Amino acid sequence: MHACDFFTCVYVCTRDPSPTEMSVEPWTSPQDQAAAEHARSKNSPPAQDQEQPDKLCLESFWSEVETIRQGCGEADLDSTRRDSRQSEEGEQEEQWLADAGLSTLISEDSEDVDKAVLLSTLTRTQAEAVQRRLDSYTLSRRKKNKPPPRDVRDIFSSPIAQALLPESQNSKDLPQNSMASVAKMPFSAVTPEHQRAAPKEEFLITDIAYCEQAVIFIKQAKFPLNNIPHRKEDGTLPRVICPKCRLGVTRIQDLSHADMKKVRQLALIDMTALCDLLELEVKRHKTGKRKIAESTLFGVPLATLLETDQKMRPNTSIPLFLQTLLSFLEKKGVDSEGILRVPGSQSRIKLLQQNLEANFYSGHFSWDEVSPNDAAALLKKFIRELPDPLLTAEYLNTFSAVRDITELRQKLHMLNLLVLLLPEPNRSTLKALLEFLSKVVNREKKNRMNLWAVATIMAPNLFLHKAVPSRLTDGAEKGQAEKAADVMRLLIRYQDLLWTVPNFLMSQVRRLNENSNRRYQFYDRRIKNLLRKIQPDSREKPEKNTEPRRTIKIQVGDLVNSTMEFQLNINSRTSDLLAQFYRQFLRSPENGKGKMRRNGSVGYPDCALYEVGGNIGEHCLDTETHLLDLYNSNPGGEWVIKTKPNGGRGP
Repeated sequence: MHACDFFTCVYVCTRDPSPTEMSVEPWTSPQDQAAAEHARSKNSPPAQDQEQPDKLCLESFWSEVETIRQGCGEADLDSTRRDSRQSEEGEQEEQWLADAGLSTLISEDSEDVDKAVLLSTLTRTQAEAVQRRLDSYTLSRRKKNKPPPRDVRDIFSSPIAQALLPESQNSKDLPQNSMASVAKMPFSAVTPEHQRAAPKEEFLITDIAYCEQAVIFIKQAKFPLNNIPHRKEDGTLPRVICPKCRLGVTRIQDLSHADMKKVRQLALIDMTALCDLLELEVKRHKTGKRKIAESTLFGVPLATLLETDQKMRPNTSIPLFLQTLLSFLEKKGVDSEGILRVPGSQSRIKLLQQNLEANFYSGHFSWDEVSPNDAAALLKKFIRELPDPLLTAEYLNTFSAVRDITELRQKLHMLNLLVLLLPEPNRSTLKALLEFLSKVVNREKKNRMNLWAVATIMAPNLFLHKAVPSRLTDGAEKGQAEKAADVMRLLIRYQDLLWTVPNFLMSQVRRLNENSNRRYQFYDRRIKNLLRKIQPDSREKPEKNTEPRRTIKIQVGDLVNSTMEFQLNINSRTSDLLAQFYRQFLRSPENGKGKMRRNGSVGYPDCALYEVGGNIGEHCLDTETHLLDLYNSNPGGEWVIKTKPNGGRGP
């Protein structure tokens, strides 16, 4: 089934989701819980604090805001924000083009082929977003009396660029076909969220670019609505189902650094197009040079902390101090009533910080006498005292702007793209923090901290930062607090979905790699045809829907030079191939490679199948990947079994 056809039919189904679908169970909002408590206590005397949870959340929010203001000081806050500035006219567009991998569009030295490679993978709406940035940049150049760059349409029309755009992959055709298929879906599927009954399930489709989905949602939302029940805003977060494609789910840590760089470039373009469609005016900020605190833990940039920590533990992905602090809180704090909300002792916290700065790396610090509330206060202090926001100065306001989007799917689309755009240290640290917060919410019966309470308390620590001006506290207090907390709870609730690479970005990366390889070939088709007549191409092209055998390379311990044959069929999955590998090489009597544990059991290395080369750099495959589909998608790639890297805490 074509991806777009699947997009059409998935909304019609009312079936139970299959085990292959990524799903997230719904949370209950504070209002739902209050209603349930009211029902249970209907025949009992009314409790005096029946309305207290919501009030506590709001009070905690503004208490956190006040703590942040007092911690940085008003004078320091003003001077730091003066250093943070919006880019000058034209400078922001120039930086955007560089971050999107399109700086060649404004370079006079680059060839058309360099300019066309990434553009050839874009959808129509994405290309229009690029054109708007180029138009803005051109206008600023004219004001400065500099020659403007060439128009994107001129680049697409050049003979060399056309060689990179085979008709089957022309970006102008692809969105139309996709959009036509999307338009066939039931009307209720694209009706704005606030105009229909609250859904128990939401489908998150990742086969089609998010900006292209927004186009059809916006068009359909303009139609007159008759007899459609209005949704009651009860704050309930629905179960979100992300149907898996046959190539499986790709998580952020599954791709090579080179491919993730391309993912980030494409994600920036799609996010910008989505912001344009939703009319979100988001300005990126630049932070000036600031004096870094003379300490070892607090107020130190994440990159600096990791550089120090990786000398001791090479594969760690988040600071060792944060790992230790979160581990302590998971053991001692998740069951503590009011954890994160109840403040610690300021005098003890100050002494703890001094002791940690002096003794953490030497191993002489003891956590035995540390109270959970003091440790939780240290966690929030560590996050908000980072020299740059954890969500970065460039994208902090964009994260905050998600609160103004009404459609849940579009909120998740935006957050997914923003997570992909974060630098690796920030993204890994954020994931570790969200995993801990999720564990706190899961122990709500003991700690009395539900999702809404945790989100409300943590939101100011992530969305307010002394380096970036924020509108978070403008306007009506209750409304701003709820909106900020809403974005925070989406991050906590749907983190597993947000830390995946959408299928449409994976497809674009593959096309980008193919086009990059094609640039080194002859672009004159007449010369190509002449060469084929002189020397026919003897390479056998793989036929789709065949059941070939694949030779799998094995690079596991002593089996570096080994290979394994595997017969593909339409039902073959990565898990089947790995099962054969374990049977044949690790668990067989002749080749047993397991290690004896203390309890007498045998442990085997944790292995994964990687797709290497062809139209991808290196890709750790999902265990549910259908291998015949993968073979047809990337026949030039090799398959290698390797041990999974033993990374630190986090993705």
